[in-house]
Amino acid sequence: MNLKTRLYGKVYQFQNVTDVLAKASELKSGDTLAGIAAENTLERIAAKAVLSDLTVHDIRENPVVPYEMDAVTRLIDDDLDAEAYKKIEHKTIAEMREWILDGKTTGNDILHASRGMTSEVIAAISKIMGNLDLVYAGNKMHITATCNTTIGEEGVLASRLQPNHPIDDVEGVAATTLEGLSYGIGDAVLGLNPSIDTFDSTLAIWNLLGEIRDKYEIPTQTCVLSHVTTQMEVLKSGKGKADLCFQSIAGSQKACEAFGISTDMLEEANALFRDRGSAKGKNVMYFETGQGSELSSSAHNGSDQQTMECRCYGLARHYEPFLVNTVVGFMGPEYIYDTKQLLRAGLEDVFCGHLHGLPMGCDVCYTNHMPVDQNDSETLLMLLANSGCHYVMGLPQADDIMLMYQSTGFQDIAAVREIFHKKPIKEFEDWMIKWGIWENNRLTEKAGDPTMFF
Repeated sequence: MNLKTRLYGKVYQFQNVTDVLAKASELKSGDTLAGIAAENTLERIAAKAVLSDLTVHDIRENPVVPYEMDAVTRLIDDDLDAEAYKKIEHKTIAEMREWILDGKTTGNDILHASRGMTSEVIAAISKIMGNLDLVYAGNKMHITATCNTTIGEEGVLASRLQPNHPIDDVEGVAATTLEGLSYGIGDAVLGLNPSIDTFDSTLAIWNLLGEIRDKYEIPTQTCVLSHVTTQMEVLKSGKGKADLCFQSIAGSQKACEAFGISTDMLEEANALFRDRGSAKGKNVMYFETGQGSELSSSAHNGSDQQTMECRCYGLARHYEPFLVNTVVGFMGPEYIYDTKQLLRAGLEDVFCGHLHGLPMGCDVCYTNHMPVDQNDSETLLMLLANSGCHYVMGLPQADDIMLMYQSTGFQDIAAVREIFHKKPIKEFEDWMIKWGIWENNRLTEKAGDPTMFF
């Protein structure tokens, strides 16, 4: 395994595969903060050249966190399809990139091969792709999952209705939910981030969202994004039910422990919600991720944030989730600094999620201390609509008044659906037509008026 190359008369020697992966990454402020980024563009190009010549076998045999010390590594490696791996193990990363981008290679071909790829292999492939490559390849793959409805059908851009409230006031949550529904938002999930992570608050919002769904016969899913242990406690009590079980996850065992979770806990939650939740289908988990979380908990093991993010997807695919999304700018400028880094991270994450076989969405967001604005969010939203992204977030005026960051609004999603000829999930589209807010593949004049539900 050669970790050395010569570029413009200078020899670049890398310490190990982890070092190559880190220095081959596009510039991210988090990697610079961690002291593992390439020192300059030439070193980054040299690392990409070395990475291109490594094989799938080389990468698999050198995970960024050793197998014997990390449950996430073990789960990712143990889940590999032996036959799929055998067919590609001697291919170089450059050869895998070219094969994926070949017009004759189908999405199904790619997804079959991906069963033999570890998360580090998938990260490596993405690191030698340009932004257009990520959009083109991501759009090839069509991954479906079923909870109450099925997400991921071709031509669909779904949305999560995110009715967050600073104090989880049920009337405020209900008002935002009805407004979003009037714009055709919420086909992926009606999902609230609670400001109060308690049994009572989770139960109250579960019941509220369930009542709205049932009263208006809305074909969708419900979820409250409290800690997985809180949701399991409420479900076990028999006092309430939800369709999806949520949890933020990370790319190493140590980082997962910082979130208060383990692989066994996620296994228990998945089984519990399949057995006692209200979902009709088998895909009952909802995971959120975001580049930089492992570094923020000092649990990245010297690896770059994008590779660790890919390992989140390797963890997620074990549980066959209904939804996964990257919260791409929420960590702030310490990890994703500016527009260029935001766009790159969003495209990387959706492509890598798809290559893991996941129904991948994106919260196109940014904090107010980043040198990013709403124009940048809208640009990424349009790029993601062309990359096969499964769903995005819908908030009033794109402003999350509880989490205090900016995202994408109800009207933004409606406009992107119209421009790029995207539709809501089929059953939800039929519901919109029934209520008179969708006709001829666009919103009607009646849309945006929540008083229709009163």
